[in-house]
Amino acid sequence: MITQTISNRKQFSCLSSYAIETISDRNLKTIQPFFERLPADPYLEGHYRFRRFSHFQETNKQMMQLSHAFFYQSKTYNPLLGNVKRDYEELSGSLVQSDAFQQTLLTFFEFCRQCSPFHEVGVHQIRVTADQSETGNPAPEGIHHDGVDLVGILCIARHGVSGAETQLSILKGSDPVFRKVLNPGELLVFNDHQFFHYTTPIVPVEDSGYRDVFVFTCPDLPFNLPE
Repeated sequence: MITQTISNRKQFSCLSSYAIETISDRNLKTIQPFFERLPADPYLEGHYRFRRFSHFQETNKQMMQLSHAFFYQSKTYNPLLGNVKRDYEELSGSLVQSDAFQQTLLTFFEFCRQCSPFHEVGVHQIRVTADQSETGNPAPEGIHHDGVDLVGILCIARHGVSGAETQLSILKGSDPVFRKVLNPGELLVFNDHQFFHYTTPIVPVEDSGYRDVFVFTCPDLPFNLPE
C-alpha cells in the first residue's frame, strides 16, 4: 500500500492516504476554554483523563446534536474497556452551538462524505493530564482500530508536556507509516479500516501539564448493547 500525507481534501484517498488539516487560531481560542471543566473519566484507573461524549447528525450543512446515548465498544476493538456500557456527560450546549465548533466538525464531516455512507459523527472531548506522580496515557488500550469508517484526531492545546506522538501502522506491531506530535490546530484524518492507531504517553516538562483533543469518528461508535 502506498501511503501519503495529504493537505487537500480533494486529493484525499480513503484507501491509501491520511490527511492533516489546519484549524484556524480563532476557532481554537474559542473552543479551548470548554476543556477547563471536563468531568473525570470514571471508567479509567488513575486520575489523568477527563472526558465528554456526544453524537451528531449532519442536516442541511449543520451538525445537529442527537439525544443522549451510551458509548459502547466490543472487546474486539478495546480489550481494556470493551463490553462496558459507558455513560459520559454531553458536550456543553454553549460549545455545540458555537460557530467555531460547528465549522470544525463540518471540516471533519467533509472527509466523511468521501469515505462513509453514514451521516452520524461521534465526538469525544478529552483532556489527558500528567504530573510528577502520574504519566498521562492517551491510548491505554494500546495500538488499535476503533471499529468505524473514519477517525479524526484534532489537537486543541498542549501545555507543559512532551510526548503524545500519534502513530499510524498498516499492520499491528509493524513500524508506523506515520508518526507525528500533533500541534494545536492540526487535525489528522485517516481510514480506520486501513490503519491501526496509537498515541504515546505524555510526560510533564513542568510540574504538571495537559493535552486537549477532540476525537471524531464516522459513523458514531455503536451504542446499542448486544442482546
